[in-house]
Amino acid sequence: QVQLVESGGGLVQAGGSLRLSCAASGRTFSNYRMGWFRQAPGKEREFVAAITISGKNTYYADSGKGRFTIARDNAKNTVYLQMNSLKPEDTAVYYCAVARSSGSYYYKSSYDYWGQGTQVTVSS
Repeated sequence: QVQLVESGGGLVQAGGSLRLSCAASGRTFSNYRMGWFRQAPGKEREFVAAITISGKNTYYADSGKGRFTIARDNAKNTVYLQMNSLKPEDTAVYYCAVARSSGSYYYKSSYDYWGQGTQVTVSS
């Protein structure tokens, strides 16, 4: 079992920045691929970013390329999502997730454990 706790969300003006954190406990964090997803009201949960076990490779949805950066610190059992140049359409609940298997980074079904989410609201 893996427990995930997100933090760092909040209210920010368009053009601003936020850094989300996801602290993991339970099994060995460094054995897992990690991802961030988001869900806006009335919409499906969608992929935002993912990172490999080593942290050497990262993947992004087109919506976040050039603005978002995912990183991990295996010594701290934490994954981060740095979000810059935020837009009102980035408003959503952001979730981190753990993938134990080798499925696609982009699909929700590849992830086994999820945090409760943190709200990000971007005002115009």
